[in-house]
Amino acid sequence: MTEPVRTRIAPSPTGEYHIGHLRTCLYDYAFAKQQGGQFVLRIENTDQKRYSPGSENRILQDIRDYGLTWDEGPDIGGPFGPYIQTERLNLYQKYLKQLLDDGHAYYCFCSQERLDKMRETQKAAKKIPKYDRHCLHLSPEEIKKNLDDGQSFVVRMRVPDNQVISFNDAIRGKININTKDMDDQVLMKSDGIPTYHFAVVVDDHLMNITHIFRGEEWITSTPKQILLYQFFGWSVPVFAHLTVLLDPSGKGKMSKRKGSVSARSFLDDGYLPEALLNFLMLLGWNPGTNQEIFSLEDFVKQFSLEHLHKKSPIFDRKKLDYINGIYIRQKTDGELLPYFKKFLHAATDDQLAVLIPVLKERTVKFSDLKETVRFLFDDVVYDKELLLKKGTAPKVAVDMLAKTKALFADFSDLQNRITNLIASNNWNVGEYFMVLRVAICGVAFTPPLVECLPALGQTSAIRKIDIALGLLK
Repeated sequence: MTEPVRTRIAPSPTGEYHIGHLRTCLYDYAFAKQQGGQFVLRIENTDQKRYSPGSENRILQDIRDYGLTWDEGPDIGGPFGPYIQTERLNLYQKYLKQLLDDGHAYYCFCSQERLDKMRETQKAAKKIPKYDRHCLHLSPEEIKKNLDDGQSFVVRMRVPDNQVISFNDAIRGKININTKDMDDQVLMKSDGIPTYHFAVVVDDHLMNITHIFRGEEWITSTPKQILLYQFFGWSVPVFAHLTVLLDPSGKGKMSKRKGSVSARSFLDDGYLPEALLNFLMLLGWNPGTNQEIFSLEDFVKQFSLEHLHKKSPIFDRKKLDYINGIYIRQKTDGELLPYFKKFLHAATDDQLAVLIPVLKERTVKFSDLKETVRFLFDDVVYDKELLLKKGTAPKVAVDMLAKTKALFADFSDLQNRITNLIASNNWNVGEYFMVLRVAICGVAFTPPLVECLPALGQTSAIRKIDIALGLLK
């Protein structure tokens, strides 16, 4: 009988949840659900120096807000808890003792000063910096004395010499790495907290994790973890090392230095969670067809390890905008109301009833709305030359605005009445609307102006025309 598929996402509470981690989470979720298995969430908080208070809850909320749920985790429990590493410290001690007893690990009492000096010497000699095993052959008596004396120590893994570690990556095929280039990894730090490489193996085994999705930057660390599985006599899970997300420039991976990359920031910027998920689906996977729009349910049905990419994708924000626009247009006006309210705090319900059907066809992300309809709430300062951008004579522009002001005494059937006004005065259509757009909005490029005027109202519209007339005097 084949064991059930179990995947996991294991975020570290050291800051905001990265958009790349969300993609990994999505793939973990999809594969587990497709295979009828379980998706586990575990908090890996062994890095206490970088711990960010409150980030656990923020990370969980971020994942939920993107519509992903887990079957086991720190908030809902499960048969393999606890699901927070610092609540599992007694478990790690048990397995650490086993490694020490079997000779696969050893105590190291070297000071940080000695380690730093050793590595500087190795770098100067153009050697790969790694521990020189100064403490590997300490006698049991020496170890006991050092421990009794309260000397600070770490526990290191004894990496076999010149051994090839092979594993089949689900994306990249067979990978071979020789242990001669591997350091004797620290398993337990001096504060008694296990390192990531040790804790993750123990946790994944005890939680029956069968498939591990993670970034390709972890490939070189995988052999160390495979060695631990071998030392304990445990089955090795399937590894799938995903590509990194490249910066839109195509140079290097996405980083905070080049703009916000947290999963939360995209929601704050007005992207729909389902659109962002759809975009992430295609950053490392394709269905083998030209289909681009997937609901989460569709993605789960079609997801396959065979169609995961080996080449790193560019995080193309134009493509994200395109997909987000599609999802916005698919929503009803009622469904869009809470999003418009969130990003247009000052708009009344009556104004939103006018704006939503007009703007939904043109909106790329909701954070653009405030600037798009800024004219509804502010008088934009502009130069009178902008009113004459199309080469309109000042006298003609004054005539256009004065007659439009008179027309605005009645806001009914505006589109037809403005069309008739233009025709009866033999005005150039492009010139007229440039003058009117600038007068009302203060900018040359606007949303459909006539359709938006009811949201502005007669009083405000007339006042803005008076401001423009004042500039043309």
